[in-house]
Amino acid sequence: MSIIAWILIGLLAGAIAKALMPGRDPGGCLITMLIGIVGGLLGGWLGKVIFGVHSIKGFFHLSTWIAAVVGSVIVLAIYRLIAGRRTH
Repeated sequence: MSIIAWILIGLLAGAIAKALMPGRDPGGCLITMLIGIVGGLLGGWLGKVIFGVHSIKGFFHLSTWIAAVVGSVIVLAIYRLIAGRRTH
């Protein structure tokens, strides 16, 4: 069940990451949602590996959302670097 929760959190975290890092992205809403899902899963995994936090303490727990948003920002930054090189 925690994977499904991270996917749901990732959808919202992608939108938050996009708001924190405004600018033009190749893609659109679908790409932002996928980045959010991947970022949410990445944030959950990093939280578990680096900080020893269990996968998910609760859907409404602050650390869950922080991990998902940080993961989404990381994935969005990497995506912009890769996609930006292709367009130039």
